[in-house]
Amino acid sequence: MVEIPTMVIPPVETIETISIPLPTADVPSYIPLVVPPSDLQAEEEPEGTASEKEPEAPGMKKVDIPFTNKQMPVPETEILVTATTTAVVSVAATLTATAAFKYVVTAMKPILKTTWKKISQSKKKVS
Repeated sequence: MVEIPTMVIPPVETIETISIPLPTADVPSYIPLVVPPSDLQAEEEPEGTASEKEPEAPGMKKVDIPFTNKQMPVPETEILVTATTTAVVSVAATLTATAAFKYVVTAMKPILKTTWKKISQSKKKVS
């Protein structure tokens, strides 16, 4: 007769659940701001005072935009020439460096492959 193995399973123990209290926080408080009334008016200033004119930034001039009554601030010519020259030189240097790097990679690839093959063959002969 064949004996069937049996397994004894221990009784299930009940585990009490832990009660975790809800977190609390101290809510910040602030002193309310005093808002002035909405019917305040600015004091009148005599005509031609400095408050009517916008202060001009150094190195800037204003150009009239056609068909509008607007003016647009534009840097002076010296600043524009300097910025343009810097941009042109940096782009030219980047393009030249990229072309030179591609040429060096193209030229060095066969040399590196040949060197790698020689090193690999010499290691096989030593082993």
